[in-house]
Amino acid sequence: MSSVVLGVGGGIAAYKAAEILRRLSESGHRVTVVPTAAALKFVGAPTWEALSGRPVSTDVFTSVPEVPHVSIGQAADLVVVAPATADLLAKAAHGLADDLLTNTLLTARCPVVMAPAMHTEMWEHPATQANVATLRSRGVVVIEPAVGRLTGKDSGKGRLPDPADIVDAAMAVLERGAHGGADLADVRLLVSAGGTREYLDPVRYLGNRSSGRQGVAVAQAAASRGAKVTLVAANVAIPVPAGIDVVRVETTVELHDAMLERSAAADVVVMAAAPADFRPASTARTKIKKNDAGAVPDVTLVQNPDILRDLVQRRGDAAAPLIVGFAAETGDDEGGVLDHARAKLARKGTDYLVVNDVSEGKAFDRAENEVVILGSDGSAVEIPYGPKIAVAHAICDTIARRMDKG
Repeated sequence: MSSVVLGVGGGIAAYKAAEILRRLSESGHRVTVVPTAAALKFVGAPTWEALSGRPVSTDVFTSVPEVPHVSIGQAADLVVVAPATADLLAKAAHGLADDLLTNTLLTARCPVVMAPAMHTEMWEHPATQANVATLRSRGVVVIEPAVGRLTGKDSGKGRLPDPADIVDAAMAVLERGAHGGADLADVRLLVSAGGTREYLDPVRYLGNRSSGRQGVAVAQAAASRGAKVTLVAANVAIPVPAGIDVVRVETTVELHDAMLERSAAADVVVMAAAPADFRPASTARTKIKKNDAGAVPDVTLVQNPDILRDLVQRRGDAAAPLIVGFAAETGDDEGGVLDHARAKLARKGTDYLVVNDVSEGKAFDRAENEVVILGSDGSAVEIPYGPKIAVAHAICDTIARRMDKG
């Protein structure tokens, strides 16, 4: 059982922290809620005490013999602050300690996860952005806020991420420990996910079985480790966690253009999507009808652009971005899965190639996966069968080690 401190800031989103508390408690963690005085204006102490089964205080003068302003932080395995207001971010960045929560943040030596929530203008203010950058540089995981409805009639970036996403990110940080939480802090990561569609007519298309689960998992894992993530999603139906910028595309040409356009501003590019190699030479403007005589229309295919190759060519001799490709392979008479993958790695010129053995229906649209990460330096790291989020963190481990050496 881990000891988790749930800090609650004084914002309207404080009521959502009750769901975070419930999820943490039901996962078997011992949770101590430390709200600010302002937070109790939104959700009262009896609520937190009833849900956590533990006393709640906001100041350092309650239970003085137990020295709570020091002992709570010292005993914590994880601190989660949600919502983290602009005021709390500023105090944490500058080491101010005027209540129990800010004292706890100063004394804690465990991983810290902060989930901001505020109006867009407050989030985008240079002071807030500087405070976030400072916290991330110290290893604090600051989750990007979601985009959506805010207080009143306003909408924009600054909404508290979904409680489930916050808990998932916090648990990933807890599992990684104090030194691995924010090892991708402020790394600009561009990742693609999903399968493209090449339209025959307004109804039918050529596609593949990719669900986008692994690419979305990479985006989620990187974001939980402090990266600034942009996800180019090709027909991804699964939910994308908050805090990730999403660009929606359908076809391979659209995916190609979106990836190349954004790659120049990225530190790392992960090409996890499954683009179609071919597309129809033309798309019928109306639905193709069946012929009573049984005639079948001829479909002429043309080759799609090679996205990985073009990303490598666009980079040229520059050191960045680091490029990670994916290969869905099956063995045949000419060689095994890794034989084909090594040939592809050499042909494409990427830094790493994540290899999936997709024979017998493996990998596609499943919650688990196993891969081999091949490096251009000849390395090969086997990632055992497990949840795709675990595979994603293994990929992020490889990226983090390479970024650290660079």
